[in-house]
Amino acid sequence: MNTFEFRGIVPALITPLDAHEEIDEKGLRELTETLITKGVHGLFALGTNGEFFSLTDDEKVRVATIVKDQAAGRVPVYAGTGGYTTRGVIELNRRMEEVGVDGLSIITPYFNGATQAELILHYQRIAEATPLPILLYTIPAKAGVTLTIPSVAKLSETPNIRAIKDSGGDFDRLVQLIRLRRDDFAVFTGTDSMILWTLMAGGDGAVAATTNAVPDVVMSIWNAWQAGDFETAREAQEKLRPLRNAFALGTMPSVLKTAATLLGMPAGPARSPVQALEPEALEKLKQALKVYDRVER
Repeated sequence: MNTFEFRGIVPALITPLDAHEEIDEKGLRELTETLITKGVHGLFALGTNGEFFSLTDDEKVRVATIVKDQAAGRVPVYAGTGGYTTRGVIELNRRMEEVGVDGLSIITPYFNGATQAELILHYQRIAEATPLPILLYTIPAKAGVTLTIPSVAKLSETPNIRAIKDSGGDFDRLVQLIRLRRDDFAVFTGTDSMILWTLMAGGDGAVAATTNAVPDVVMSIWNAWQAGDFETAREAQEKLRPLRNAFALGTMPSVLKTAATLLGMPAGPARSPVQALEPEALEKLKQALKVYDRVER
């Protein structure tokens, strides 16, 4: 991992499935290849929009293996290995080390909750058990728990805890996290509507799920910002709004996968119990996506 920086646009990959809800290897390879050609700075497999909660550990290892093989060292590959038990995460991390992933993204334990002291110990034990760099992942709306700013500050002192992805959507909290960033600790937003504002505040980039559907739009935020063209970056950021707003039309990640399919990217269905969009919701999504016709393939 030493050859890669934690920065830039890192798509939170969807997991393409076939009509039988099995992993679509061809689709996953095509998605990986397309995003790399669009200029992304890394790939994050098995996150929330990658349906990690719907996949077995064997399937997770297979997804990571496919993405790592297709990426072929061109960009770093991060695998989501978070779970409720510390020992379960450590075991899956060992398997991911064998795959050869470049880093691990570990969501906070979910459903049952945990105290801050328990969360800190959870991450410290996980970090001690792997040589790979770790990206902390907080998404309180889904996990029901988050790491406080002092807890993140404490964990950032652990040598191989190298970054945080914060998907809480709270900009004030994000600014506080950015104050913790150092050369060896990066701060990413996981809220796609805040990519540009994160960069303006001094953050390192975004782990952005919308990149699966509209990679050109997301990459133009980064590229324009790097070029000093704030106006173009702001226009691109605003262009994400219709897709982001459409997420309310269905259960995650059905809207994103449907949007990706409609815009020519491999996706397939979400795994049950998530179902296809209702006809009315599908029509609303199609209307929302019309803004992207001229910029996406």
